[in-house]
Parts: sequence; structure tokens; C-alpha cells
Amino acid sequence: MKKYIYLSALVSLALIGCEPEFDSSIEEGDFYSAGDADFSNFVSVGNSLTAGYADNALYVEGQLNSFPNIMAGQFELVGGGEFKQPLMEDNLGGLKLNGNLIQGNRLVLAINENGMPSPRPLAGDPQTDISNQLSGSFNNMGVPGAKSFHFVAPGYGSVPGVAQGTANPYFARFASSAEATVIGDAAAQQPSFFSFWIGNNDILGYATSGGSGENQQGNFNPATYGPNDITDINVFANVYSQALNSMNTETTSGGVVFNIPNVTNIPFFTTVPVNPIPLDAQTAGGLAQFYGLYNNQILPGLQGFGLLSADEVAARQVNFQAGEGNFVTVRDESLTDIASFLQNPPFNLPPELASLFGQVRQATENDLITLTASSVIGSPIGQIEFMGNQIPLINGITVPLADQFVLTPQEQMQITQAQIAYNSTIEGLANQNNLAFVNVDAILAEASNSGVSYNGGVLSTEFATGGAFSLDGVHLTPRGYALIANRAIQAINQTYNADIPQVDIGYYRTIMPSNNVD
Repeated sequence: MKKYIYLSALVSLALIGCEPEFDSSIEEGDFYSAGDADFSNFVSVGNSLTAGYADNALYVEGQLNSFPNIMAGQFELVGGGEFKQPLMEDNLGGLKLNGNLIQGNRLVLAINENGMPSPRPLAGDPQTDISNQLSGSFNNMGVPGAKSFHFVAPGYGSVPGVAQGTANPYFARFASSAEATVIGDAAAQQPSFFSFWIGNNDILGYATSGGSGENQQGNFNPATYGPNDITDINVFANVYSQALNSMNTETTSGGVVFNIPNVTNIPFFTTVPVNPIPLDAQTAGGLAQFYGLYNNQILPGLQGFGLLSADEVAARQVNFQAGEGNFVTVRDESLTDIASFLQNPPFNLPPELASLFGQVRQATENDLITLTASSVIGSPIGQIEFMGNQIPLINGITVPLADQFVLTPQEQMQITQAQIAYNSTIEGLANQNNLAFVNVDAILAEASNSGVSYNGGVLSTEFATGGAFSLDGVHLTPRGYALIANRAIQAINQTYNADIPQVDIGYYRTIMPSNNVD
């Protein structure tokens, strides 16, 4: 059987290497206006999307192309002041703590040993050590990894707390003190105008971990949450309102807020299909024998014992056939775990075989497979004896994909319910406070469905070639951040009667190819 790795978007570096160049749209003699807003002290609050995080890391070039820095450049035309950012020490993106590496370098697109392009970490020794703290205040208060409640949490910028898992390494670099809060440091700058984009991480960790966390609805104590949990919608609403009020004071002329996109529109969940497996006739025949025991004896037997319903028996059928388009097998935690039953009479299966059948089913079109599964599907991990034959153990085929590689419909529903509630809070408070509002959810849906046209091309969410998303499949490219900056400027112009020019999206790069990799 062929080993399978699916990254179909990476079929040609030519699609990436040829970047159009554009001149600035700003003409000499043009007249622009700040309208009713004051951009002299612009402060931006948010997480990784605000910081300029891309390609699985934070690095200088990404920060310089963050959407608030792009906006600040346009604000200079209407009285905007200096926009300071807590810049990293290099373009590698790695992080150290007292000399020890705690975050790897950013991803670049490299040619692998098979002659195919694939994401790889950039080679080099990163120089950013969070124990070397920065001084002064910063206009870009983007903190990668921060959830809503982290913005009001004292100690989130403590360097000793990073090693203990109670603080954030990025905020620890530039927090005003060990007990400072992100929102406190932002508000202390008395911004004349602000941007506010928080809440993505309150569901993103759950999503990208394949739903391995908990949905904390009804739990109002964030101190008890795990890193991959979904934040309770009431906790989110209270924290969001509190933090927004801290920024939107009587001395502030206004601000712009952003909602939370649907994760099903990002390449992390749209790149790897649910049916990527090609099989030859011999392999398909062996799998038919292997899963014949499961389909025709084990499942009907457990239904006869009253342990499984007819619907669950139907949902758990696994069938492979010769040719392309076979669906992967997945471990679904919502199914009854039958492993312990299979080790007892009348089945008497060995524990390792019983475990494979425990919660297995074949994926459907309603499942989402994570981008990280691309390096796992089809990889062999050993073999097992079955009916006198040695059966190869292959991820996604005879070994179901683990929970972190699959987002089931039930898990997607929990994410969607939280996202809808969060977005209702965000838009409601934006309207209540007369703030500009950017519907990022609609923007990325447009990029996913039809693409977003710009002067020179179309921006889409296709992995690596679409231009909008970086190589981690979650964060944007400089070109994607330029799109967000433009939509924010549009909303600001409309809300505050301003006339601020947009940028040429095509001027900003997409994916960075390099063979200088580890």
C-alpha cells in the first residue's frame, strides 16, 4: 500500500514564488480626513492575530505586517502618531527562557526529500529571550495565546510564571510589572483610538486540539479551565464588557472591534480531506477480512447483548475498497467504548486488538480532519497478529486517528454555539458604544467560498496557494492581515465620517519559500 501524505495545495512553488508588485495607491495632493476620530495615540488590544503572528511563530517581519501596524501607517496621513511594537529580536520566531528554547522557529515552505514542497521550521538560533524584558509602553498589545479572561488576569506577564504555566511568554517580555494585566497596561496609555479583537482563543484551542478539551458552559471559574477548553459564554461576555469599558473611556474618540470567524473556514480544517486513502486490490482485500470480523460479528453480537443500538451499529461500519477515495478511520469518544467487552467471552480478543475496535468508526463528510493529520495518515507503526496473519498497523486505516486529529460534528456544534454567543456579545457592545465593527466571520467566509478580489488577484483560504493564510493554517499572511486592515479602515471611515486610504493588498507577501531548514 502506498504511504499517503495529503497536501494537495502544495503542488507548485510557481504559484507562490511569483508575487505581483504594486505601487502605493496614495497620490500626492490627495486629501484625507480623520473625521470625528483622533488617531494621535492608537492602541491595539488582541491576541496572536493582533500581534502579527504567522507561520506558527511571532517574528519581526510578521509584526511589521500586523494589521494594526498597517492601519497605523495609514493613520499617519490623518494625524496618527508613532506606533510602537514589542518587536522580537529576529525573523526566526523562536523563544527562549533563560537560554532554554521554549518555542520553535517559524515555518517556511521547503522542498522535502521526495521533491515536494512542505512546511518546515526555519533553521537558526533564535535570539529572543523573554527574561530580557523590554521597557516602556507599546501600542501593539497583541498577546499570542491569550484568552478573554487572561486580559484581566494579574500575573499574566510574570517571567517566573512562564515556567510554572501561569503566565504568557509574549506578555512577560513587555509587561509593565509582574502583576500587570494586559488591559491595564493598554488602558494606562490613555489611547485616543483603539482596536479590540479578543475571543478567538476561547474556542480555537478546543478546535485545533480536535475537541480534546472541555466545554465549560456553566462553569464560571476560569481558574479551573484547561488550555483547550471552551470558555463559558457568560464569563466571556462579562470579561469582554469589562475590558472594552477599560479602553472606551471619555478621553477616547472611538475604536474598532472585530468578531470571531468560523473555524471551518480556515485551512487547518479544510486542507486534509476525510477520504484521502488509495488502496490496491490486495490491501483492500486484507482490510475487508480484518474489518469483516468487526462489522459482521462483533457489532451484531454487541447489539444482541443490548450494548449497542442499531443506529450505533450502522454508524460504526468500516468498509475499504480498491481505488481512491477511501475514508479514514477515527476514534470517536462519543461512541460506546467496547474495548473491555471484547476482551471477554465470547470474543476473547487480545487487549491490543480490542483497543483498535474500541471506539472506531469511519469518517464521514461531516467530520473535519486537522492539518496536523497530514503527516500521520498512512504512516505505519507496527503490526499485529490477526487470524494467523500479520496485519500492518497504519494510522487512519487499521489504527483510528486519535482525537486530536479529528473534529466531529458534535464538537463542531459546541464550537459554533459558543462562537455565535461570543459574536452576539461583540456586535451588541459595538453597537451600544457606537464603535466601528468588522465582521471577520463574513470576510473569511467570502474568502473561503468565492475568494476576495483585489487589485492584482484573488485572495482565498486555500492552504499555501490561496494567499490569505500562513503555513500554520490558522494565522494570516501579511497579505491576509492587509485585507483585515482594509476592512477595518472601511468600517472606521463609515462610523467616524473619516476619509482614510486603504492599502494595496497585493503589495504584501504571502508564503515564504526557503530551503534553509532544520
